[in-house]
Amino acid sequence: MRLVFMGTPDFAVPSLRALVKGGYDVVGVFTQPDRPTGRGKKLKPSPVKVAAEELGILVFQPEKIKTPEAIHQLQALAPDSIIVVAYGQILSREILQLPAKGCINVHASLLPSYRGAAPIHWAVMRGETRTGVTTMLMDEGLDTGDMFLKREVPISDEATTGEIHDQLAVLGGELLLETLYELEMGRLMATPQTGKTNYAPLLKREHECIDWSRRAAELHHQIRGLNPWPGAFATFRGENFKIWRSTLQTTEKCSEVESRRFEPRTSNLKHRVEPGQIIRVLGEGLLVQTGDGVLQILEVQPAGKRAMSARDFFNGRHGRLGEKFE
Repeated sequence: MRLVFMGTPDFAVPSLRALVKGGYDVVGVFTQPDRPTGRGKKLKPSPVKVAAEELGILVFQPEKIKTPEAIHQLQALAPDSIIVVAYGQILSREILQLPAKGCINVHASLLPSYRGAAPIHWAVMRGETRTGVTTMLMDEGLDTGDMFLKREVPISDEATTGEIHDQLAVLGGELLLETLYELEMGRLMATPQTGKTNYAPLLKREHECIDWSRRAAELHHQIRGLNPWPGAFATFRGENFKIWRSTLQTTEKCSEVESRRFEPRTSNLKHRVEPGQIIRVLGEGLLVQTGDGVLQILEVQPAGKRAMSARDFFNGRHGRLGEKFE
């Protein structure tokens, strides 16, 4: 089977490598153009381009996939199917109808849940306990095509988006091979998506900012959901810093470790301890009051500095218990 592969980020690389290892004839790879990165704005190729060149596959990098030139390139390659994994561009009807066996997508969610650009981030940020990968036959909608196969993975209470991403990237390659094999054997039919749907939009700056008035569990999900990119952030004495790791705390846990403790002037803690207030130094972390519950902040990173324990960050600034994160 002649295949064209379309993909751009790290997530897509295991699928491309799986196709080559599985013996499929990948006649071309389409990926996003090299982009300037870093302080020097040096052009950097996508992870898929790097992998494709290593594998000796012809690479195409159109700025827009819908242009006549790009479509002509696809027609000349004459693929039986186009495989799309996190490409980053929307395919036109003309492209979707070009290969005889259609365009097959590997999507990082259990469709119809979390259609859209950031399915792993949003699944973790919303505290889901499971996610997975779906292969589907693409149509003109946003991740609305008929489905082939699904595979599920659990999301633990401490798992980050980065950890789930790596799991699903490998699983996506495995599921893609299984999908293609079953299709070739004539044992697989695409089925329509049914059930409750939701979307996973592109992340914005507003999604990264910690609002300490929210519940501790919600903030914990937000922090691990934005790790390793783009990172949740808060402010201390006017200085922005990223929060990379946290854990939920209970009264019982707090009593297990010797710690410094902030004592309000009144015993009425409900009215005296405010969201964002640093109430204890516990081990290498800081206990912070939220709108509902206490969150232990474990690892942070000031702007332009290395990541460090929350305790080191606090001590380095001669922090005082009772001060607030904003």
